Amino acid sequence: MAITGVMGGYSWRGVALCVAGLAGLAANAQDRGQARSMVISKNGIVAAESPLAAQAGVRILESGGNAVDAAIATNAMMGVVEPMMNGIGGDLFAIVYDAKAKKLYGLNASGWAPKGLTIEFLHKQGLREMPQAGINSVTVPGMVDGWQKLSEKFGRKKLAEDLSAAIATARNGFPVPEMDAAYWGAAVDLLRSNEAASKLYLPGDRAPKVGEIFKNEDLAWSLEQIAEHGRDAYYQGEIGRKILAAEKVHGGTMVEEDLSKYSAEWVEPISTTYRDWTVYELPPNGQGLAALEMLNILETTSLGQKGYEFGTPTALHLMIEAKKLAYADLKRYIGDPHGQKLPVEKLLSKEWAATRAKQIDEQHANCDVNGGEMTVGNDTTYLTVVDRDGNMVSLIQSNYSQFGSGVVAAGTGFMLHNRGGLFTLDAKSPNALAGRKRPLHTIIPAFAQKGETRVAFGIMGGWNQSQAHAQFVVDLADYKMNIQAAMEVPRFTKITFAGCDVKMENRFSQKTRDELKAKGHQVEWLGTYSSSVGGGQAVMRDFATGVNYGASDPRKDGEAVAELPLP
Repeated sequence: MAITGVMGGYSWRGVALCVAGLAGLAANAQDRGQARSMVISKNGIVAAESPLAAQAGVRILESGGNAVDAAIATNAMMGVVEPMMNGIGGDLFAIVYDAKAKKLYGLNASGWAPKGLTIEFLHKQGLREMPQAGINSVTVPGMVDGWQKLSEKFGRKKLAEDLSAAIATARNGFPVPEMDAAYWGAAVDLLRSNEAASKLYLPGDRAPKVGEIFKNEDLAWSLEQIAEHGRDAYYQGEIGRKILAAEKVHGGTMVEEDLSKYSAEWVEPISTTYRDWTVYELPPNGQGLAALEMLNILETTSLGQKGYEFGTPTALHLMIEAKKLAYADLKRYIGDPHGQKLPVEKLLSKEWAATRAKQIDEQHANCDVNGGEMTVGNDTTYLTVVDRDGNMVSLIQSNYSQFGSGVVAAGTGFMLHNRGGLFTLDAKSPNALAGRKRPLHTIIPAFAQKGETRVAFGIMGGWNQSQAHAQFVVDLADYKMNIQAAMEVPRFTKITFAGCDVKMENRFSQKTRDELKAKGHQVEWLGTYSSSVGGGQAVMRDFATGVNYGASDPRKDGEAVAELPLP
């Protein structure tokens, strides 16, 4: 029997099948609302936003590598085929689940500001706000040191083998896919502002078109240097010298010591419970705390019960208001924890969430949300892997903005990120710019577990990420969706921290929009599958059965790819 019509405020043919899970799927396969099936395998699965990258990771799994080896291979390939979003000029965060130890590990491979990049320095340049492009938006890239630490602690293969597919693809070239061609074309003006960037990324003085072959010999060289010499090639060797030469040419402050003294760090993931799930994020300087606070606030509500079903105005209103409260606290209290005391434990407490939840008016949107009172001492790649042994990696990596700072160090083949743009020049803020300090970060990997089930997931998109993570968890916990359905269903996003503006995909019903407008929300209608709400990937392991599941968001060009069965 075909199921049609409106469920809650969400008009979508067959949506009830997503909410009910897989029951009755065989009889109604043609009528379900879920566009893709989960990938299901007893062996490993790699989910990434490029099929080439996912296949690079799977190849490593099939040749005896584990989830960490595959994640590095996948990430390296992403830097080749999607250079505007990520690469070895950016930062990295990861959560690793070690199946044998039954333990989660967190890695913060975000870089610090050069020692000489200070508020006073920028003020002398006539700046009153952080630059969002150019050499003074560049912080030390942490990704390569992150690779080495991951490989040394968990990897089975040498870094050279993990990078081999990316090196070959950079040298031989690849056909530019649809979404990347669009991103590339939109960045032409930025690329033309830097001679080395223009020479590298605009062959023939234009952006490559869909299906055209793009080669990057310089990047192949850089990856070969890392394969041979490890992180030292980047932070103390030839690659680093080229970066410092670019800094000097453009009047930057980075010096040799800024690179050589940098080190990524292992951190303990932070967590909260939501219904019967435990959800993990990494601690500050990332924004993951906001996702956990948002979930704590929502746990005090009737979300998922009658009248608060998926897509209803009542449910969406609660989620949007919880987002505002959590993000206001994030902005007010969070930065780099080194050298200052941050109220992380307080913000993660159920008591704090209960107090904040009381500020939600179910009939009216709050257009002027501030951080709670207490006394206190957009462009990324996400990928995830589960291997046949149950090891899992949730990894996110980014240039920050598309093509980052717009600055390429000649001869390196990659863009330097603009992550420093997230600092503030307000000296009173916990996120104030200072030398050897890390900015508040948007990119966050996530992990969740319930009983014997574990899920590694992430959803990209700047300040969209925490709110998208919370929506994904709610879809699993309250609406009982599988991981592919939870990736596909429509999402809202509010990128700003103030006001009543909110963006929503047009698969929510007009009735929902009208009722939210009546509550005071200023709704901007997005497309059916909009990049504004981010794109994500997920893998899941049922440890009771040893079966793995993968999901890939249709808002990206990627897929979840399963390792072939062992012979």
